[in-house]
This record gives sequence, C-alpha cells and structure tokens, in this order.
Amino acid sequence: MNGDVYLSGIGLGASLIMAIGAQNAHVLRMGVLRNHVALTVAACIVVDIVLIGLGVAGAGALIESSAVLTGLARWGGAAFLLWYGLRAWMRLARPGGLDAAGDAAPASAAAALGTVLALSLLNPHVYLDTVVLLGSIGGRYPAQQRPLFSAGAMTASLLWFTTLGFGAARFAHVLSRPRVWQAIEALTGAIMIALAAGLVLG
Repeated sequence: MNGDVYLSGIGLGASLIMAIGAQNAHVLRMGVLRNHVALTVAACIVVDIVLIGLGVAGAGALIESSAVLTGLARWGGAAFLLWYGLRAWMRLARPGGLDAAGDAAPASAAAALGTVLALSLLNPHVYLDTVVLLGSIGGRYPAQQRPLFSAGAMTASLLWFTTLGFGAARFAHVLSRPRVWQAIEALTGAIMIALAAGLVLG
C-alpha cells in the first residue's frame, strides 16, 4: 500500500539520519550556541532532499554497480569519520572545548552556510546513506511508488533536523554544561570511529 511505502521511507530515513554524525553534531552545536540555527537546519534539509532524490532516481544504483566508486566512497568515508571522531575525542583534553557556550561559531550567514555545506557535502558517509543506501532501496519499488518512498525519507530529514536544531537552542542551558557537552563529544567520537570501522569491514 502507498501508505506503507511512505512510512518505510520515514523509518529508514530516520534510522540513518538520526545517527550522531558530523552533520548532527554541528547542528547540535549551532543550536546550543543559538547561531544561525534556521539557516543551518534549512541547509541540512535541502542537501538531504537533493541527495535522496538523486539516489532514488538512479544515482545510488549507479554508484553501487561501480567497484571504483563504491571503494572511493567507503575508504574516503572511513577516513573522514575517523578524523572527525578523533577530533571530537581530542577536544575532551581541552577544558575550553567542553563548554559549548565558549566555542567559536561562524559570525556571518555566509560563513555559517559554508561550514554546514562543507560538513554535509565533504562527508562521503552522507552519500553512502542518502544516495547509495536509500537510493538503492527506494529504487527497488515500482516507479510510481518511488516518489512516496523519497517523500517519506525527506520528511524524516525535515522533522529530525528541525527538532535537533531548535530543540538544542531551547535546551541550551542544559546542553551547554561542561559535563553534558563532554558526554556529547565522547559519544560523537565513539560513534564516528565505530562507523569508520564498519565501512572498512564492510
């Protein structure tokens, strides 16, 4: 049924998007800092919508069928995730890095947009999730049902990033506490390194 296809898109999209990663950690940080939250959230949603659409339209199957492209995405993604995870753990050694309220953030809208686009588009894992995985699964549905699957995955992105960014801004007084921020950094690092290992091990 069409409703089931839409819900499948939401479920799979949410399971991938909600995992703590470079994008989510940045949105969380910008929310806590109350710095260009709407712009950051909107950019993440638009990037996801474009990549999910491309993936379900056929780009995911194209990448999946190419050993070279798949290898580049896997090893590039693993290197990026390992670097980001270790960077998160390194911040634990700097007391100032545990206080989100004291972190520097982009001052201008252009700088904020550039930062979130870099974290979104230069992270190969984003392509593996949206273009390859969501695209390959969505591409298995009949042509008339693919837009519903895509819409479901896009809805998950819209709901998640909106909740994450504005929720972090709402509860910044709690999330900006050093111990809470330390836990976030530690968890982010652990998940990034685990994801990198998962990519390498296949």
